[in-house]
Amino acid sequence: MRYSEDHKAKTHQRIIEEAALRFRRDGVLATGLQPLMKALGLTHGGFYAHFKSKDDLVEQALQHSAGQLRDSLVDLEHEPKPLYSLIKRYLSSAHCKTPGAGCPLPTISAELGQRGEPSETTDQIVRSRLELIRQNLAGDDAEAQSALMLSAMVGALVLSRSIADPELAEQVLTGTRKLLLQQADA
Repeated sequence: MRYSEDHKAKTHQRIIEEAALRFRRDGVLATGLQPLMKALGLTHGGFYAHFKSKDDLVEQALQHSAGQLRDSLVDLEHEPKPLYSLIKRYLSSAHCKTPGAGCPLPTISAELGQRGEPSETTDQIVRSRLELIRQNLAGDDAEAQSALMLSAMVGALVLSRSIADPELAEQVLTGTRKLLLQQADA
């Protein structure tokens, strides 16, 4: 049975959305193609009608995640202190507890780096976040400050998600958030 191009495009998008969630939540390596396709009610063999390889899917899912992240940060432009809002939102318990809906950097960037397969989409996400942070800092060292702040936010999220003790996980988030907010004031 042949499906319409519209059906194929919708199925392709469903696969990307599910993969983006699973890659952020579980990681790229832990997300198998067969369970991914099965969760969508599709066959493993049908995957290759949509993607050249898992790497192709990873890149498209990362681009999808980057778009979601960009859309979620649009409202920051209207905040009186956009950097404060970014730090508070990023280092929140809610963001920590919902990796499938959050920033892809904590999960995906570590894996891609370990595999020796950096992504241009990751570069775009990092550049965009650095620019957002840098625009809201004063001083000659704003570029270095923005790199430090982004690294601290991603690192704190990675650590807090890996800690079993909820109080300790929250301590990592709140401590990092407090110091970054102070740094944003300086």
